[in-house]
Amino acid sequence: MARYTGADCRRCRREKMKLFLKGSKCDGPKCPFESRPFPPGQHGRGRPKESEYLLQLREKQKARRVYGIMEKQFRGYYEEAVHKQGKTGEVLLQILESRLDNVVYRAGYAPSRDSARQLVRHGHLTVNGRKVDIPSYRVREHDVIQVREKSRELTPFLVAQGLAGSRTVPAWLEAIPSQLKILVHSLPARQTIDTQVQEQLIVELYSK
Repeated sequence: MARYTGADCRRCRREKMKLFLKGSKCDGPKCPFESRPFPPGQHGRGRPKESEYLLQLREKQKARRVYGIMEKQFRGYYEEAVHKQGKTGEVLLQILESRLDNVVYRAGYAPSRDSARQLVRHGHLTVNGRKVDIPSYRVREHDVIQVREKSRELTPFLVAQGLAGSRTVPAWLEAIPSQLKILVHSLPARQTIDTQVQEQLIVELYSK
């Protein structure tokens, strides 16, 4: 499977905002964005003309990078959203939010989506009692996600239990750190998604 292997902090600098891809590092003084809040490269300090297309492209790239998804898969999610009821942009964000790796991150069981993706890939979680090791697996309403019994003493989960309550869990989820369990009460509505992206610009880009 194709995946990005470059420096995560370059992606934040490219989008001129923190995407919180590195967990606690993003909140500390060692975050490169604090000292270099401009795009990487020799022309990073320049001021390119912000055309309508560029604004649309940047929103799409921002969303891809926040959720850690490659272009082909992201385009597939958009095509799926087009054929569903509701506003295409909002449906697209709902699809992205309902990925298992994102749910594990949102519940506070991993410091970043990359870390959550690794935990899922290594088979440490179950959905409704069945092991799932596919990060793109989509949760549904009333699903129960739980850390497997033999994985509960692993450092990431012990840390998550120790930091329980330090991160706000969205209303559509319920995290139970004492049992290392996540309850999916519903699929997320747009107002409960705090991702700073203008989804309508993404729709405009792909609909051309």
